[in-house]
Amino acid sequence: MSTTRHLINRQRRLAAATPVTPVRVKPRPDLEDEPEPAVPPAVAGRVLDTEEAEAPAAAAKPVRRRVSLPVVLGVLTVLLGGFAAYAATQASDLRDNSASTNVALSDVARTTEVKGQVTNAVNSLFSYNYADTGKADRAAQTLLTGKAVQQHKDMLAEVRAQAAKQKLVLTTTVTESGVELIDGNRARVLLYADQSNTNTAAKDDKTTYAAAMFAVDAVRTGGSWRISNIDTFTR
Repeated sequence: MSTTRHLINRQRRLAAATPVTPVRVKPRPDLEDEPEPAVPPAVAGRVLDTEEAEAPAAAAKPVRRRVSLPVVLGVLTVLLGGFAAYAATQASDLRDNSASTNVALSDVARTTEVKGQVTNAVNSLFSYNYADTGKADRAAQTLLTGKAVQQHKDMLAEVRAQAAKQKLVLTTTVTESGVELIDGNRARVLLYADQSNTNTAAKDDKTTYAAAMFAVDAVRTGGSWRISNIDTFTR
């Protein structure tokens, strides 16, 4: 019994003193240096919920509204720019002419004469009464010359065609005017006018209103000013 116990104890001491060789595990090639999945910067550190994921689609509509505003402003800029270009051209012409023969800025009597006669002429030429067409014809014969004769005829053609049927009464009133140029017997006047067109054949005398801005060239013949060209700025 003692011999057997001594053998067992001896085997245990030998086993404890023998060094254990570590087992090396060979790494799998398919798992070496496998990169971690990239995380988009916008969602790093958090998870988008359903509302956040749908936010970009909802944000598209405000973007379209912001784009439409400059388009509208661009259109306005074009229109205002066109008028500004016209005004700049006229101002430049006035400066150039005033240095030579334009007396619109210095001859007050002549300027007043041109302004008054042209204003009265426009009021008469662009007023028409179906009951007294002879008045309009006489105004055209005495107050127009050159290509303004045909211009005026074309502008009032529709009124003349409908006048008898609708019993039209057209009234034009110049509200503002300014003499741009007076050079000897030639002048140019810028005018603003209000117009009313009444259909007396309709119930309650239906009336429409409009405003206009245009310029006329005038020449002085026989002691009075006659309109030789009508410029409606439609080119």
